[in-house]
Amino acid sequence: MLPLFSCSVSAGFPSPASDYTDELFDLNRLLLRHPDATYLVRVSGESMKNAEIHEGDLLAVDKQMEADHNHIVVAVVDGECTVKRLVCEHGTWWLKPENPDYQPWEIHDAGAVRIWSVVTHVLHELIPGKLAALLRTRD
Repeated sequence: MLPLFSCSVSAGFPSPASDYTDELFDLNRLLLRHPDATYLVRVSGESMKNAEIHEGDLLAVDKQMEADHNHIVVAVVDGECTVKRLVCEHGTWWLKPENPDYQPWEIHDAGAVRIWSVVTHVLHELIPGKLAALLRTRD
C-alpha cells in the first residue's frame, strides 16, 4: 500500500503541492486485472524501444486477456518468447517491433505463433539501482 495524493502533479507549469493524502492505494489494483493470470517478465533487447520498453524493464503481462489489434503481446515464435505489437493490416496479422532496426514478422500460420499474454504495464526505473540489483541477484 502506498499513499495516493489527492492532487495531481503538473507536467507543464508547477502547481502548489498538497501536504495530505487522500487514501492508501494498492498497486495490485492497478497491475492485476486477473491476479491468477498476471506475471512479471523481464525484457531483453531493444526491439520495442520506441514503445518505451527497454532492456531490463519488467512487463506486467496478463495471460487471461484476449489479444487484439494494436496490443503489445508476448508471443511464442519457433519456441522462443518475444515482445511485439500485434497488428492487423488488410486482414493479415503481424508481430511488429517498435524499432526500425528490426523487421516485422508476418503471421502466415496461426499455429506457428502462440500469443502467451498481453502486456498491461511497463515498469522501469528512472534512477537505476534497486530493480536492476534485485534482478541481478535472481540471475
